[in-house]
Amino acid sequence: MPEALIYLTAGLTALALGTAVFLLVAGKRRANEGPSDDQEPVGVPVQRGTIGVSLVAASPRGFVSWVDRQLVLAGRPAGWNVSGFFIWKVVLAVVGVLLGVVFVSVGGATAIKVVLAIGGATLLFFLPDVMLHSRATERQQAITLALPDTLDQMTIAVEAGLGFDAAMAKAARGNDGPLATELIRVLQDMSLGRTRRDGFSELERRTSSEDLRRFARAVIQADAYGIAIANVLRVQAGEMRLKRRQRAELQAQKIAVKILFPLVFCLLPVMFIVILTPAVISAVQTFAGP
Repeated sequence: MPEALIYLTAGLTALALGTAVFLLVAGKRRANEGPSDDQEPVGVPVQRGTIGVSLVAASPRGFVSWVDRQLVLAGRPAGWNVSGFFIWKVVLAVVGVLLGVVFVSVGGATAIKVVLAIGGATLLFFLPDVMLHSRATERQQAITLALPDTLDQMTIAVEAGLGFDAAMAKAARGNDGPLATELIRVLQDMSLGRTRRDGFSELERRTSSEDLRRFARAVIQADAYGIAIANVLRVQAGEMRLKRRQRAELQAQKIAVKILFPLVFCLLPVMFIVILTPAVISAVQTFAGP
């Protein structure tokens, strides 16, 4: 192993140990001090594990709130929590740095290899953020796509004589997916004594789907002003179907623009090579003479 690599590895190890000690001390200090008077406590559930809690305590509150919000939008998958998220960020960053050191040391260090190593470590550090945001976005898109059909089922059930809560329970238990899970959670909240207004208010806070938020607000207003819930469901179902059709038409219109890049840079050059190569060869043979 080269001497420079030994010094670099020792320095990275010392830096990692110093960072860990700092995070532990800072986390314990902030945990003992508690939130200040001019700051509101971040709504993050208490997690076990000294390292994870210290990482959360030492991180910016805004970023911790964003992570917790993304976990809520993702449905809080099993095994996913705030402290584990920060632990994985640190672990992946350390792995990226070590792999970068090995990559740079093999065959001699060059500027390109250093840039690639730094870029790889950076990508690994931000990989948990990308995965969490992608999981939350996919879940909210699934909710938006499933909402029109669920509202149609609820409308049919209400017009058939069922109450709103029974129709919602029937539609939720007859389907799978994140929307059914959210509706079941609303029913569970109402069964524990919470009002319909509170249950749908919490549903509105747990989602970023504008269609579901609009439906929750419509139910809250109907419950407050005594509007017939069947009319609300019928109107909401019609609006959701119209929005889904408009979204499909918008995606269809974007296809021409999206296909332009692969068409110009991938398909057309190959077509030109296949079509023009025989003509170029014939021209060269003709003008080359005997």
